[in-house]
Amino acid sequence: MAKKEPKKVLFVWEGKDRSGKSVSGEIMAVNSALAKADLRRRGSNPLKVRKKPVPLFGGGPKKKKITTADISIFFRQLATMMSSGIPLVQSFDIVGNGNENPSMRELILHIKSDLEGGGTMGDAFRKHPDQFDELSCNLIAAGEQAGILEGMLAKIAHYKEKSESLKAKVKKAMTYPITIIVIALSITMMLLIFVIPQFQAIFSGFGADLPALTLIMIQASEFLQSYWWIVIGGIVGVVQTISFLKKKSPAFARGFENTILRIPVVGDILIKSAIARFARTLGTMFSAGVPLVEAMESVAGAVGIGRYKDAVLTMKDEITTGTSLTDSMIHANIFPVMVVQMTSIGEEAGSIDSMLEKVADFYEEEVDNLVDNLSSLMEPLIMVVLGGIVGTIVMAMYLPIFKMGTAI
Repeated sequence: MAKKEPKKVLFVWEGKDRSGKSVSGEIMAVNSALAKADLRRRGSNPLKVRKKPVPLFGGGPKKKKITTADISIFFRQLATMMSSGIPLVQSFDIVGNGNENPSMRELILHIKSDLEGGGTMGDAFRKHPDQFDELSCNLIAAGEQAGILEGMLAKIAHYKEKSESLKAKVKKAMTYPITIIVIALSITMMLLIFVIPQFQAIFSGFGADLPALTLIMIQASEFLQSYWWIVIGGIVGVVQTISFLKKKSPAFARGFENTILRIPVVGDILIKSAIARFARTLGTMFSAGVPLVEAMESVAGAVGIGRYKDAVLTMKDEITTGTSLTDSMIHANIFPVMVVQMTSIGEEAGSIDSMLEKVADFYEEEVDNLVDNLSSLMEPLIMVVLGGIVGTIVMAMYLPIFKMGTAI
């Protein structure tokens, strides 16, 4: 069993450099003695070294969660620093101390300390699997071994930026319909709870039978006034149950996913985004010189849809037995003809990476267009749905008035 490494913490220090000038900063170390030894090795004479105090009751910078966007920006900054000729450790120091997210700053300085201790960048990144996926770690390790770390960081930054952009588009497509449903339900409940009771008080003095539609609305209003908490609790409960079952039951998760994929436009967006991620990830791995069989594992984790993940893992097994990438894609029977043909041309010409990049660019643009189309379709749908709800309620409330006017 591997021995667990001691946990490093953040220290702040003050001291003098070789010329006697006052200097200060932050450093990751197991304890203050090792922090002082590390600083002396770098040419500084530490006079004060203490643990960075943890602020109480929000009295200091609040730690924020590290997001995938933070990681994407970090890779771009690091690639820019190294392309400018700045040494690796100094690049980490500049990027880390300039980061506004305290959690991200601590992570970067932790990696910097590992590098200064003689570790490789790939190993340093693998210590933080929650922030750096296997794909990034593999590409960094390959770049270190081949002596092309600068170019590899630029590839990772480009890949992360494209992935974040695609994720934002898919999120927008999924959020839009949900927002409409929430708005429609909220308006309906407000009308039923607050508006209809005002009309009900007027109708009680009519002394005549009310139209069926009006009675239905009044009954719905009375139910919501008495049991609104059951309705809201039921909606929340359904959402929580679906979320729980998706995590605990693979069969339910697959069935729910297939249902979502059948929704017009939304299903197309999800499928094309999966193809774009497949092509982008595999193209990036190819350009980095990662063997195809190893690359397929990272690709399977990146596609985002269960049926495509299963297909990629099956393709990996076929490739292991000597099947070509193109043939394994044909056997999977889930990729469009254009994707298969471009991959085939890339295999024959020895330029799979560039062909897959073109496929990814094409499908990312398709996703962009579909999201715009969805927005255009949803705008009139909003008007129809909300207009229908409000119109039905208004008609139900005014029917008794019209009926009374006719009788008079």
